[in-house]
Amino acid sequence: MSLSTIQASPWAPFKSKIFSALWLSGMISTIGVRMHEVGAGWLMTTLSSDPLMVALVQAATTLPIFLFALPAGAIADVVSKRKLLIVVQLIMALIAGILTYIVYKGTITPTLLLLFIFALGIGAAFVAPAKQAIVPQLIPKEELQSAIALNSVGFNLSRTIGPAIAGVLIATVGIAAPFAFNAVSFLLIIGTLLLWCPFRVIGDLPKERIPGAIGAGLRYVRYSPPLKATFFKAFAFFISASAFWALLPLFVKTELQGDAKVFGLLIGMIGLGAVFGAILLPRVKSRLTPERLVDMSSLLLVGVFIVIALVQIKIIIMLVCVIFGACWLWILSTFNVSAQLALPDWVRARGLAIYLMVFFGSMSLGSIVWGLIASVVGICDAMFIAACTLAIGTFLSRKCELNQGEVLDLSPSTLWPEPIVIVDSECEKEMLHERSPVMVTVEYHIDKADVENFLSLMYQLGRMRRQYGAYTWNILQESDQPGIYIEQFMDISWLHHLRHHKRLTREDVALQTQVNKLHQGDEPPKKRNFLGS
Repeated sequence: MSLSTIQASPWAPFKSKIFSALWLSGMISTIGVRMHEVGAGWLMTTLSSDPLMVALVQAATTLPIFLFALPAGAIADVVSKRKLLIVVQLIMALIAGILTYIVYKGTITPTLLLLFIFALGIGAAFVAPAKQAIVPQLIPKEELQSAIALNSVGFNLSRTIGPAIAGVLIATVGIAAPFAFNAVSFLLIIGTLLLWCPFRVIGDLPKERIPGAIGAGLRYVRYSPPLKATFFKAFAFFISASAFWALLPLFVKTELQGDAKVFGLLIGMIGLGAVFGAILLPRVKSRLTPERLVDMSSLLLVGVFIVIALVQIKIIIMLVCVIFGACWLWILSTFNVSAQLALPDWVRARGLAIYLMVFFGSMSLGSIVWGLIASVVGICDAMFIAACTLAIGTFLSRKCELNQGEVLDLSPSTLWPEPIVIVDSECEKEMLHERSPVMVTVEYHIDKADVENFLSLMYQLGRMRRQYGAYTWNILQESDQPGIYIEQFMDISWLHHLRHHKRLTREDVALQTQVNKLHQGDEPPKKRNFLGS
């Protein structure tokens, strides 16, 4: 039975007090972030009329996440996620406070604004993987999809409320008001995190070093078909969809002749559409596969882009913004769930960080590209071109299957024995972890009728070995006894090999069990470990 068929009520995660508290404080903090984004986008239109400079606001927001999300995810998997979130958001509150003061004094410049946006983007890069990775710690696995959907609802409620408040505050109080609210909102989520005392898991192996942790995350993704399918489809969408966010502020100012209130209203309509989308999401998901849902939503956005390119009537633009918001929520929540389901806990923050790199990297690249295109051909023509590229991207990624991890049991396995090693002295024991490299061989005796099935399973097993860090893997057949096969792979060190064992999931053990069942003889396949000096 798949996870979707046993999924709990959409509201079930709220039974967890800490999830509820973090959800509420996170929503308020996100309101502050959305107000900051509206304020920054509108402020840049008053400082510069160059479409590229306005588009760089979006790029400065998203590029840091592309650059720093992976090391941030590695750090989040190694250190306390709670402490990391508290420290980083405290720094972000300080940066936002300084930005507020400079804007209030009227000494802000386009370059200085971009630098502050970039600095806050670095903070967001460290917050995002850790924040997403703690969700499975708060609720049972069967409630994961509901929790992600609720987080999307909170995010988009914020997108509805934040811009509307920002538009009013800019018009009545001043341009510094949204930045001030953002600075204060960070303190609320910090307070909530201080009240959370997560269960600490103490391992018997030393903590990973950050470079090694980054490498482990990249390897896992490289050899994970579910993640690669998700990431390719996400890139194909975001590289074109980024045009909307990059060009919207200037579209409002130049094509609609609107002010900050109009800009805030349109962003609010996007958020409203997302809320409607969240309400309709269970019904839509029951009728469409995840990949078909993304494809349908993408094609609807193609229509939205064409309408924006051809029609500059405010009421019509408001309506298409509602459609955009619903489709945006459906697509983002689907990608997020697909990535979450494909990741075991030990690499979750790193895997989500790579997803965020794909997301924000394509958004950053797209923002710069669409800003340049708009500078040459105009905003409306750029939106029409984006509609064409989005349609092409949807077609090229149509065969990418999402939610492949739904049928996988990625919970830690407790059935895989730790390898035995005999040492002659305490000194050798202390140096054991550094012994490198490690060669592992496994001998299988396979009946002729089972060879084809055996080799198919072994290539899956080889991909799994590489996923956990083996830098070579081979399956060899004995020349004079064709039924004897030797699996051989190399790990970097004995410590690395022990981590390999600790990280195996039930799905991995199930695969190994399938292979072992094809082995002939009374004894299990003979495994040997060879340690370098």
